[in-house]
Amino acid sequence: MTHVHQLTFGPFGENTYLISDEDGNTIVIDPGMYDAQENARMFEYLNSQKLTPVRLILTHAHLDHVFGVNWFHSQYGLTPEVNAKDKVVYDSAQAVAMQYGLQMDKLVAPEVGLAAESSFRFGDVTFEIRFAPGHSPGSVCFYNSAENYVIAGDVLFQGSIGRTDLPGGDMDTLLSSIRSQLLTMPDEVIVYSGHGPLTTVGQERVSNPYL
Repeated sequence: MTHVHQLTFGPFGENTYLISDEDGNTIVIDPGMYDAQENARMFEYLNSQKLTPVRLILTHAHLDHVFGVNWFHSQYGLTPEVNAKDKVVYDSAQAVAMQYGLQMDKLVAPEVGLAAESSFRFGDVTFEIRFAPGHSPGSVCFYNSAENYVIAGDVLFQGSIGRTDLPGGDMDTLLSSIRSQLLTMPDEVIVYSGHGPLTTVGQERVSNPYL
């Protein structure tokens, strides 16, 4: 059994997820801690919950989802993993941060992986990697069918969808991704999004104005 921990960080209100097993081993998804205060908050949370980060993976590489990768690399020796088609987004994050007037050091080199239609094991649970481009060219979602939840990044939100006006974004591609990769899941699947509250596939199927 896994446990989902959600913490919200940074100037964009980004949701960082920690997926832990019964022993406290933890996958970090989209670390968004922006400054030293938020790094300290993450460190305190990990210690208070007795969590040990063992892997660092990204749904996509927009700057708000990668602010904290260097901290996890320096503290725990973790290398961020990103889909190959989002590598260019990852490599441009520092320059994009400068355009927003935000501070970001050069990011540690990522590991390119998280291939479409693949999966990985975590404890006794399997996560499917659902390739869902449109918000970014290499967006992926992590689907735990056994426990009925998906970490969706910025693909789908409660009552909304990811923006498509950033480089590599495309509305038609995003809508196709949502329909083929998320709306094919059962209604009861919980959707943990990159911003805002959680929702369910069923709720978005019937009430999301974009769908």
